[in-house]
Amino acid sequence: MLENRKHPVALPFLFLSEMWERFGFYLILGIFQLYLTDTARGGWGMDRATAADIFGTFIAFVYLTPFLGGLIADRKLGYSKSIIIGGILMGIGYIGLAVHNLTVFYLSLALICIGNGFFKPNISTLLGNVYNDDKYRSRKDIGYNIFYMGINIGALICNFFAAFLRNSIGWGAAFIAAGIGMFLGVIIFAIGLKHYKHADVRKPEQEGDMPLSRIFSVVFLPAIIVGVGAWFIPGNVFGSDSTDAFIFACIPVLFFFVSLLVKANANDRKPISALLAIFAVSIVFWAVFKQNGTALTTWAQYYTDREIPAAIEQPAKSLYLVETVQNKPDSVTAYDSEFRVIRDAAGKPEKVWGKVPYFQNLSPDRMPAEGSSISLFNTELFQSINPFFVLTLTPLLVAFFALLRKRNREPSTPSKIAWGLLISAISTLTMVGAVYVCSNGAIKASPWWLIGCYGIITVGELFLSPMGLSLVSKLSPARITSLMMGGWFLATSIGNKLSGILATLWDNYDNKANYFLVNFLLLGSAAAVIFLMLRWLNRIFKAYVK
Repeated sequence: MLENRKHPVALPFLFLSEMWERFGFYLILGIFQLYLTDTARGGWGMDRATAADIFGTFIAFVYLTPFLGGLIADRKLGYSKSIIIGGILMGIGYIGLAVHNLTVFYLSLALICIGNGFFKPNISTLLGNVYNDDKYRSRKDIGYNIFYMGINIGALICNFFAAFLRNSIGWGAAFIAAGIGMFLGVIIFAIGLKHYKHADVRKPEQEGDMPLSRIFSVVFLPAIIVGVGAWFIPGNVFGSDSTDAFIFACIPVLFFFVSLLVKANANDRKPISALLAIFAVSIVFWAVFKQNGTALTTWAQYYTDREIPAAIEQPAKSLYLVETVQNKPDSVTAYDSEFRVIRDAAGKPEKVWGKVPYFQNLSPDRMPAEGSSISLFNTELFQSINPFFVLTLTPLLVAFFALLRKRNREPSTPSKIAWGLLISAISTLTMVGAVYVCSNGAIKASPWWLIGCYGIITVGELFLSPMGLSLVSKLSPARITSLMMGGWFLATSIGNKLSGILATLWDNYDNKANYFLVNFLLLGSAAAVIFLMLRWLNRIFKAYVK
């Protein structure tokens, strides 16, 4: 029976391991800003700008560490050992977030970043290796599609667990659930070890490869030294110590990738230059896309009508998936007209006798009777919209491109990336429309605006994200493929950090439409640049990809 299998027996083990790992990771991201800014139920009570800065720095490092973790696994540790080590570190980090201590909080974030560096790139590589068997090789793309489904199933369901646990118990329970999910993923991976032991093959250094010691000395050591120095610069050049440290630390790394281009031979120079151009525009995409955990979470929390339809209210209540707010005065945290916490001279949130902030901009015709309650969707549930659209739209997009392929009209990979940027830019215009319809937040907007925004940008993501990874694997000169894949992760990391920087500016815009217009201009400009380069990129793509 096993001889007739269409996919390796390893696939379900790797699928479930990745699903539970992403369950924990996206659970954390869904509630991260909410926890940092919460003043009523045991959160940190930070202002939005500080929370956005921490969020951006965290997801920046999450996408920076896989470069080094992948190289260490390739050449020293092996994939299985790296995945188990990474998973354990992440699990400890998730549970550590339940401890309400600032030192433990930052140490936990560091463990998650390091653990992700060992886990994330290596489970994907191991999956590819088990499909290198001749009887499975032709189904590798399908295998990756199934694996990608696991990622999005984890991202879809985790927010329901987060809502249930923080409604019924508290923040700590949600973080512990993320850790349990991660440990469950490690256990499943360990149970299946015998099925991929043969695929755990290290790649020793070959002629032309840059040794690990040299990569560290010319890339990471200068970055660490410059970053630490920037942290201690008096004042803040870019708004905060963490932002200064990250941006300055990137300079030696960027210089290294430029030097790869300068030193490349004539044959390698064109594909490297094309990849660096793609990296540059992808930074802008991630800078906007990753605001789902910051600016769009703020929009969902304060500017979106989250009332649950009567038809599903009771089932949702029974599952603790409901945030209940009562229309009566009480001792609550004071907010200004733009939902910024009002603080006293010592910086502590002030308390006033009034109603919860949700009622501050609720349309009069939606206002419940004095003293009665209404049930709301938890804010983090909106984070499940993107993975839902990924799961539902991916088959449609695959079928669409298959149809175009049959007619010899399928766009090239660079063209798909260009269209992805343009489609993503349109998603920001959806939010501009939402701002105007709700009179700049004077009344709450329909949730369909946010759902529409997520739907459109998900299409952009599906055009761009998988295509970027595909382009790196196809265009990179063989001897530096790992380094160029690291360049893709670096671009994602920089974009993630920029998303946090942009989100810190939310409160600086009196008219929120201007905030989203800035995002539109960023994405629109990046799309324009790549469309102008498209003929050149397609020429290189055709010449170097067989």
